[in-house]
Amino acid sequence: MPDTVAQAGAYLHHVAFESANPERLAAFYGDAMQMEVEKISETQWRCEGPARRMIVLKGEDKKLGFSGLAVRDADGLEMIRERARSQSVEILDNPSPYFEDGAFAVRDYDGHLVVFGLSKAAYVKTMGWPRANAAAPIWGPVQHMTYRTQNIEGFYEFYHKKLGFRMVDRVVRDDGSIATIFVTSNHEHHTIAAFDGDRTGMDHHSYEAGEWSYLRDWCEHFASKGIQLMWGPGRHGPGHNLFAFIADPDGNWIEISAELEVIHDRPCEDWPHEARSLNTWGKAILRS
Repeated sequence: MPDTVAQAGAYLHHVAFESANPERLAAFYGDAMQMEVEKISETQWRCEGPARRMIVLKGEDKKLGFSGLAVRDADGLEMIRERARSQSVEILDNPSPYFEDGAFAVRDYDGHLVVFGLSKAAYVKTMGWPRANAAAPIWGPVQHMTYRTQNIEGFYEFYHKKLGFRMVDRVVRDDGSIATIFVTSNHEHHTIAAFDGDRTGMDHHSYEAGEWSYLRDWCEHFASKGIQLMWGPGRHGPGHNLFAFIADPDGNWIEISAELEVIHDRPCEDWPHEARSLNTWGKAILRS
């Protein structure tokens, strides 16, 4: 069966997080992630920067509201919709304000809501944000999401088998069981990944700086705001990307990534379940 979502060229366009203190969380992303913040209602804030968008909803701390994946064109969107229907995946209403009419949502086996749609014209991803001076926002579009799951086989079945995300890499334990899965919806190494573990929920979401110099700039920016790195800089094995992590006030992990592998036609690879696969440079925070 074809990798339908990957053929449609979907990419992570925006994310929505719940928070018991949404105004505080939105203000943090405005400052730390260089976004403009707008209060839409008593229960919703929007944060927007160059090719990065976040919706903050009043609710439960550290809970994903939904993720929004934009698709290249209407034909691709219909391909994904028909693939989901053919696999008996329930088609749900679109909760996102960033997508055109015709967008739809699905819910994975862990309850995460994933929205597919066509971006409204004002929010189409651009590929070369000009940074004319040091005061301009640093490049870093929202790029991927990583979950923790107690049902790693269900993650594989839903995203790869039912929807048609392309399998890229796996981390495999000595006994042959899967510790981590990476799947992509486009040419980048992964759009969604999952660690097999003892809880269900978010692990982190990531912004792609593109080049090492921009990762450096992000770290300098965080330092200027008094925000300490919680992990990194380092280099992952799968994806080969450079990384640094911070945490927001609710405890959500934020990754800044650089030079993520571009995938063309290589087969899925298996990595050993060891610290070096997670960070080839040093300390690893193992979650599976």
